[in-house]
Amino acid sequence: MEPHPADKKLFENLSGVGKAIGVLTSGGDAQGMNAAVRAVVRMGIYVEAKVYFVYEGYQGMVDGGDNIVEVSWESVSSILQVGGTVIGSARCKAFRTREGRLQAAYNLVKRGITNLCVIGGDGSLTGANLFREEWSGLLEELAEGGKIDEEAVKKYAYLNIVGMVGSIDNDFCGTDMTIGTDSALHRIIEVVDAIMTTAQSHQRTFVLEVMGRHCGYLALVSALACGADWVFIPEYPPEEGWEDKMCFKLSENRARKKRLNIIIVAEGAIDSHNKAITSEQVKDLVVRRLGFDTRVTILGHVQRGGTPSAFDRILASRMGVEAVLALLEATPDTPACVVSLSGNQAVRLPLMECVQMTQEVQKAMDEARFKEAVQLRGRSFENNLKTYKLLSHRKQAAELPKSNFNVAVLNVGAPAAGMNAAVRSAVRVGITEGHKMFAINDGFEGFAKGQIKTISWGDVGGWTGQGGSILGTKRTLPAKYLEKIADQMRTYNINALMVIGGFEAYESCLQLYEARSRFEEFCIPICVLPATISNNVPGTDFSIGADTALNAIVETCDRIKQSASGTKRRVFIIETMGGYCGYLANMGGLAAGADAAYIFEEKFDIRELQANVEHLTEKMKTSIQRGLVLRNENCNENYTTDFIYQLYSEEGKGVFDCRKNVLGHMQQGGAPSPFDRNFGTKISAKAIQWISKKLVETYRKEEGKVFANTDDTVCLLGMRRRNLVFQPVAELKGETDFVHRIAKEQWWLKLRPLMKILAKYKTSYDVSDSGQLEHVAMHRPKEAETGAI
Repeated sequence: MEPHPADKKLFENLSGVGKAIGVLTSGGDAQGMNAAVRAVVRMGIYVEAKVYFVYEGYQGMVDGGDNIVEVSWESVSSILQVGGTVIGSARCKAFRTREGRLQAAYNLVKRGITNLCVIGGDGSLTGANLFREEWSGLLEELAEGGKIDEEAVKKYAYLNIVGMVGSIDNDFCGTDMTIGTDSALHRIIEVVDAIMTTAQSHQRTFVLEVMGRHCGYLALVSALACGADWVFIPEYPPEEGWEDKMCFKLSENRARKKRLNIIIVAEGAIDSHNKAITSEQVKDLVVRRLGFDTRVTILGHVQRGGTPSAFDRILASRMGVEAVLALLEATPDTPACVVSLSGNQAVRLPLMECVQMTQEVQKAMDEARFKEAVQLRGRSFENNLKTYKLLSHRKQAAELPKSNFNVAVLNVGAPAAGMNAAVRSAVRVGITEGHKMFAINDGFEGFAKGQIKTISWGDVGGWTGQGGSILGTKRTLPAKYLEKIADQMRTYNINALMVIGGFEAYESCLQLYEARSRFEEFCIPICVLPATISNNVPGTDFSIGADTALNAIVETCDRIKQSASGTKRRVFIIETMGGYCGYLANMGGLAAGADAAYIFEEKFDIRELQANVEHLTEKMKTSIQRGLVLRNENCNENYTTDFIYQLYSEEGKGVFDCRKNVLGHMQQGGAPSPFDRNFGTKISAKAIQWISKKLVETYRKEEGKVFANTDDTVCLLGMRRRNLVFQPVAELKGETDFVHRIAKEQWWLKLRPLMKILAKYKTSYDVSDSGQLEHVAMHRPKEAETGAI
């Protein structure tokens, strides 16, 4: 798989020949750091640079000796699925002194290292930037002391630094997600789900304390993902008199037959006077005021442990490769940068801008400018908080606006984890907006049969963590039931429709849109929310349910690989679901460290299969013991899983043996991941707000009815690169391959070369899509308000 001659230009300006890269992890550990280290090492070696491990963070850099070691391809084999950091991390007092940094500079110059990739929190990255600013002065001092010669001062005149943020708290401004945050949420949600069953049995209240000394992200998102009754975070202290309000809400919930209460407290939670609120205080308050049986669970370092989630592995792998590209492109004039994700887009941001903004948040909190603190945290944090407030606070009937509109929600297609979270969010936001909400059972089939009922705020309690589809779902399209569906819409006076599902949901809404000329009943606002494990819906980068399926695949691949440890060399052929869409196979391959992933979108022939087998055989002759090959179920009708298994078995004789696994429906089951719960909840709330707006716009007062017949009233809400966008299904029609039920262009295909590079293939990597240096958008409020919001 040599790069095509025409593609070689991609690397002409990116050769790492003669360059040395040092990689270190510093500060608190986070799951996914190893995936980042692996990506830096392999991408570095791929561009022919020398790569060095710096063990034990800055301490190792200062101590030198065996702490700075050149590494090979095999050095990072089998670390992808390991939590923490295999190269160690330590707090280092010596590096804070100039003498310590002088010694560190000497240890790096001795090995010719002038490129550093630092994986850590804001403290570690600030230290790296200072080191870079002092570099030329340190070298001159070393030359004056006779430790290095003048030639070395000239040759190693500049130090390039690229940072990756590894922190479970997600407390770094400028990046949507830091490495480790998603995995920490997985740990929290696993605990909350387990606690819920015992709390329900005994009618208990649980107070959970989660990490986040200066940042409430983990507390806020886990509260959103499990439907907690109350949450305490440092950026949004409760108003005066919160004790009465909280106790009133808890007792109200009990009166409505809710058997458990969950309260989540961030370890850095404060009140509006900047006084700490602790989990014990909250427990004592509940026991004293309400007499409820109340327990405290402090999660502590459990949140830092365990294997990284699929999201963190992919994030860290993408960032690691991006970091090497940034180092190769760096000049003495480029500022030290941080590589991160904005939406689904890789970006590079000036390190010190991010650090300054992160410090601004703390300053705003110290000065009780809480509204500003929330906005400085960024768009994602602000949206989470808005959504949580919308869903957790139930207004009294008298407080609700009266819209006189009826909105119906239904699920269509195969079940996907996170569908129920989306339904819960739609129902609650709809009620808050003043609509009467209806739930339709069993998709369009149930719609035609009249399986429609009103659904209240309390009916959807506890739905967030449930897998599958509680409303029931069918793949049936509405085309053959149009008349019956129109009748039911008339009967129940349905003014708007929200359809949550996969490709069938998108196709269904297209059919309703096209039938508008015959049935006036379909001239209403209709919104599609993509929910399918296959992630094959056009118009969106992510679908609800795909993350949960990806985690199921990655977890299984880890187990399967481990099953062969200690035995002879073995290759596993694993078949994933996804229809004709290769998303699960491709991203699963990237997250599980596969050697190859066969997908429908990238045609392959017997020659490629042969090359893959030979490549694996060569790898197996080194210290590598296990191989992993993923195959999408419909990638090729002739090269079946059995065929590939038999081919590998025959060709690998004497070197490795083979096993095959078809993962099947386990990919569709299970409790939704934190990402799917949060994504489903947020996009559903946004969709209902869009529906409300369209209802007002299309209401004809004189006729007393809604009449929406424009293209922009039947939309699909999707995540496109950095933004959530409402796109008319009529426009998406041109982007769709209806035969194979996929979008004609899929963003994740750009990550194909990434998987191949990390599996030691020579391939071309399109750097045109790599991140460009941007500035941090200062997301300031129009007017800064003091006090709680």
